[in-house]
Amino acid sequence: MRLSLAEPKYLKESISILSDLVNEGRFKITKDAIELVAMDPANVAMVIFKLLSSSFVEYDVKEDMEIAVNLSNMKQILRRTKSNDTLTLELDSKNKLLMELRGHTTRTFSLPLIDIEGKEQKIPDLTFSSTVETGADILNDAIEDVDVVGESVSFIADKSTFTISSEGDLSNANIVIKAGDETQIKCESDDKIKSKYSIEYLKKMIGGSKLSEKGDVLIQFGKDYPLKLTYTTLNKVQLSFILAPRVEND
Repeated sequence: MRLSLAEPKYLKESISILSDLVNEGRFKITKDAIELVAMDPANVAMVIFKLLSSSFVEYDVKEDMEIAVNLSNMKQILRRTKSNDTLTLELDSKNKLLMELRGHTTRTFSLPLIDIEGKEQKIPDLTFSSTVETGADILNDAIEDVDVVGESVSFIADKSTFTISSEGDLSNANIVIKAGDETQIKCESDDKIKSKYSIEYLKKMIGGSKLSEKGDVLIQFGKDYPLKLTYTTLNKVQLSFILAPRVEND
């Protein structure tokens, strides 16, 4: 296996975001892509990462394989990449992942592979009753707004509006986003579709906006149903998150 990225930011930004949610990751390396599917330790959020072979200037994979690493350690190495570096990934004979950063200098780091117990994570088959495509900055600002007020946020959609709201002990916030040129809304119900989620998790997930080529985010959810956020750079990288709904105890 020898993989070279002329734009290491796609891996660097992805691992930076993923490591905030998941401690360890098992990467599946195929002839088409590097993929990772993992749950956070609390089993509240799933991350789905795919870096396509078309992102690489060299992509030599003889056969499908899996490697597992500590994502925090990988993040620390990737933080050392500079914008003009080429990043090359190889496996050595000592069961370590070699990460070479080649720019004005050549720097090589070795990252030990680890064993991850448990079965392979499967992406759940979800059917969403509402889909919103809007600017990632619009969602980012809305999450920052509601973070001032409470710990959970409600996503509410109908055929013409997408509302993000939160209530605290003494205050509340309400952000109304209308369908238009920048926001497309598809809602299968004539009634409002509403579900509540953790702001703490969403604050970590919206970092995916750095990987959105058009600056968009795809938001999918249902009534008291999991949320899926997807960020994409075409023919390069896709990063998705699935977040369980927050159930209030009466």
